[in-house]
Amino acid sequence: MGSTTPLPYWQINVPPSQREAVCPPFLANLSAKDLAIISTPDASYRTITWPEVRQIIAENRIDTFQRLPSDLRRYLAYNWMLKKEYGSIMEFVLSKRLGWKEPIQAEGKPFEKDSDIKILYNDWPYGIDKKIVHLVIWTKFELEDDPLTDDLTAKARKEIDDFVDETFGRKVGKENVIWFKNWKSLKSVHAVEHFHVMLYDADPAFVEEITNGDVPLSQKV
Repeated sequence: MGSTTPLPYWQINVPPSQREAVCPPFLANLSAKDLAIISTPDASYRTITWPEVRQIIAENRIDTFQRLPSDLRRYLAYNWMLKKEYGSIMEFVLSKRLGWKEPIQAEGKPFEKDSDIKILYNDWPYGIDKKIVHLVIWTKFELEDDPLTDDLTAKARKEIDDFVDETFGRKVGKENVIWFKNWKSLKSVHAVEHFHVMLYDADPAFVEEITNGDVPLSQKV
């Protein structure tokens, strides 16, 4: 029996007619984690369930979240294009997604004014249960970190808890909403404050209202 030569990692999850002989630049110099994901066939990927999402966040293992391999490939390709066109992902987010101009200045105290907050979809969600809606809450005000722990202060955590309970918990039930804030080392967009909210089995009409009809970029490209 003849043996099959393994595909190079950059050809995995790519139709034969679209495979490139040379590794595309957006897949060069990947981290060990991204390389392992990109090298995995989509068919071998196991979707993360809602109980698993809650456990990951409760245990602060945010770094274990990952995207479907083909979605990660699209994410890396899109970000590479954005950096070439806009200079940085932050510049694109500010000008095209948020419509905010630098310097970013809050008009009120944290969570006091709606104009200081924008709720949008996570443009490139993780490989999670399709019933889970992943939103990003962008703020013009800072969410205070404790420099000793690289984590939120108790005051900032309570402010976010109160906002999430009021904005989402009352609508979808506290058991169907959870939030987290990326460690600084995991942020893909620096200098624009934000945290993440995940909703389980939320009413699409509510999500459309709260995001002002936003559509994630991953559904547009």
